[in-house]
Amino acid sequence: MELNLSPSVEQTTVDIEVIATFIAGIQKENGEIPWSIGGKTDPWDHVESAMGLSVAGYLEEARRAYEWMVESQLEDGSWWAAYRDGFPIDRTRDTNMSSYIAVGVYHYYLITKDISFLKRMWPTVKAAVNYAISLQASTGEVYWAKNADGVVDYMALLTGSSSVYMSIKCGLAIAAQLGEKKPEWGKAFKKLGCAIRKRPNSFNMIKSRYSMDWYYPVLCGSMTETDARKRIEKYWHKFVVPNWGVRCVSDRPWATMAETSELVLTLAAIGEYEEAEIVFSWLGDKKYDDGSYWMGVTFPDGVIWPEEKTSWTAGAVLLAYDALNDLTDASVLFSHQFWSDQGLGSPARAKNIPPIKKEKARERPFSYTSSTFEDVKG
Repeated sequence: MELNLSPSVEQTTVDIEVIATFIAGIQKENGEIPWSIGGKTDPWDHVESAMGLSVAGYLEEARRAYEWMVESQLEDGSWWAAYRDGFPIDRTRDTNMSSYIAVGVYHYYLITKDISFLKRMWPTVKAAVNYAISLQASTGEVYWAKNADGVVDYMALLTGSSSVYMSIKCGLAIAAQLGEKKPEWGKAFKKLGCAIRKRPNSFNMIKSRYSMDWYYPVLCGSMTETDARKRIEKYWHKFVVPNWGVRCVSDRPWATMAETSELVLTLAAIGEYEEAEIVFSWLGDKKYDDGSYWMGVTFPDGVIWPEEKTSWTAGAVLLAYDALNDLTDASVLFSHQFWSDQGLGSPARAKNIPPIKKEKARERPFSYTSSTFEDVKG
């Protein structure tokens, strides 16, 4: 039975200037964006924060963030997994964290159309994507990291590999803009997509407790529209708690605002805007008086935990808000339709599902079971 949700969901507004000022207030003079004031910095969350700045029009701050990546990149194209005050505190070289620079750079380009920026960033992006692909298994999955001594940990993570898939895709889009030929990236991209879709046992399944393992294969665009919707519906009740948000881990009563925002991005990516707006509305009261968002909250007791105010949570909220409201030309970054139009959609796209157009998607109910949104039907 299809569930017809009321289209009159009150739209949640976000004070973009307040959130961007919050992120910029954490950013250091050299461009680095730590998790929080006095906190650590990791390359992936640094990029997500920079993307949030770009959405808000803080382009100078975003450029400085990417320049920090240029200056701190290691010789093999990677970055250390964590820094504090300019010094590495975790000397793991994570493929997912390292390659995500491609997503941030392409996001910036979609907003600015600044080809000179792409040219400046190309050597950094190329080295980063090459690093991730260098750790790809013959069966397609990407091993998650090397340690400080350069020893490969032969374990693949579904979330990490899905994120690498998105990074290679953006890398290919950047290469196309610059007239660069990267056929080896195309081959790696296809092999990785096939592994995500068809060989789930190639990945460490203990991470299936985490909601990111649920929605990232959809968010990155590796799945057909049919399979994407099936995956979202199958595990919905495992991770989604109406009015609270998305659990970080399935067996813990803890919802996080970043994961909730990323589910919004995922729903928008497959054209389900009405449902994305409902989920986004749950973030409306999950913020401090200064406008920054909680990192997480326990339920049903409503305890804010931890109390750390993180830059990347703010960045995720801005990205989700952009996807829903078309604030920038980068609002389509995760859209499956956008990538299909670029020729980089899922190679196994289902033929029986017509392309999703945004204006029509808002009028079409999501085909969840009647109990999916039982707590918000009224």
